[in-house]
Amino acid sequence: MKTDTQLIHGHGGEDPRTGAVNVPIYQTSTFRQPELGHCLGYEYSRTGNPTREAVEKEIAVLEGGVAGFAFGSGMAAITAVLSLFKSGDRIVIGSNVYGGTFRVLDKVFNNFGITYTIADTLDLDAFEKAIADDAVAVLVESPANPLMFVTDLKAVSEIARRHGILTIVDNTFMTPYLQKPLELGADIIVHSATKYLGGHSDLVAGLVVVNDEKLAERIAFLQNATGGVLGPFDSFLLLRGIKTLGVRMDRHCSNAQYIAEYLQKSPAVSKVYYPGLESDSGYEVNSRQARAGGGMISFELAEGYDHRKFLSSTKIIALAESLGGVESLVCHPASMTHASIPKDIREKVGITDGLIRLSVGIEDKDDLVEDIEQALEASKSDRIEIS
Repeated sequence: MKTDTQLIHGHGGEDPRTGAVNVPIYQTSTFRQPELGHCLGYEYSRTGNPTREAVEKEIAVLEGGVAGFAFGSGMAAITAVLSLFKSGDRIVIGSNVYGGTFRVLDKVFNNFGITYTIADTLDLDAFEKAIADDAVAVLVESPANPLMFVTDLKAVSEIARRHGILTIVDNTFMTPYLQKPLELGADIIVHSATKYLGGHSDLVAGLVVVNDEKLAERIAFLQNATGGVLGPFDSFLLLRGIKTLGVRMDRHCSNAQYIAEYLQKSPAVSKVYYPGLESDSGYEVNSRQARAGGGMISFELAEGYDHRKFLSSTKIIALAESLGGVESLVCHPASMTHASIPKDIREKVGITDGLIRLSVGIEDKDDLVEDIEQALEASKSDRIEIS
């Protein structure tokens, strides 16, 4: 099946027990066993639930992996993956990662003796030097949050494999509709399914996909042992959201391309980060490994424009955490999504106080541009007409 068909039928189609075209919500904590030592496939919903199982099958098929696992949040998914490692292990992370990923490594796993090194994955020589002889894994995002830096996933995976270490890719921004990191050599995929996969800002979920049976056994053990599983109702919502991922992503991408081109020409904007623009430093690599530029844009306002005024002046676009929903959202990475990263590290990689991140929704593109235009006008100190 092609991806658009897999989005609807990848989990196996209708419910085999009843023929229902939508997998039912098995809202139960436990399952009756007909006799001691014998069950009907399920014992306890932390260990396995039919609704969650459908989501897990779906994401495994979409990413082309051996197995998928559903968690209660993206951070629960990341935590399970990082729990593969032990005290004394060192992980190399990209210089531009989600603040929550940095925080859990820096403030939680660091306490258990699992350390990290920040590396520029755009510089492959520097990246390989950062691996040295003792790294056990590399964790990257592409495009990275929030500066949309594009890592050559095939090249990074090849370097990691040469050193005998795992490649973990956060594929939240692109989704398997646009990009399939396992096909490029990655070992583990992580998603905040709260975002594009759910797509409607009505659930919190995380997903993991692996390319190896042994890794699958280890993640399955960690999922059951630590218990951060996705509940049946949210599994149902996520499965429903995934069905429309293709049509939504097409609209997200076309809207984002239109808005990025507008922002690039605006005198009110000094810098635009979007890998769908030919002028973007990541355009060439992104074009090789992804189908489009995605739905996320970051930009900096020109001198004389106040980002605080801009953020408080949008009307259709909501100032809010998160991304990937049908509605457009705008945020301030330095004080919101990446506030947990120390200021000196943020500024070193380019996450300035003037950086704005826009999650482009599926509204009418001209309405969105008009909203941005009026917010830019409101943010100019002397209120000079900018159009």
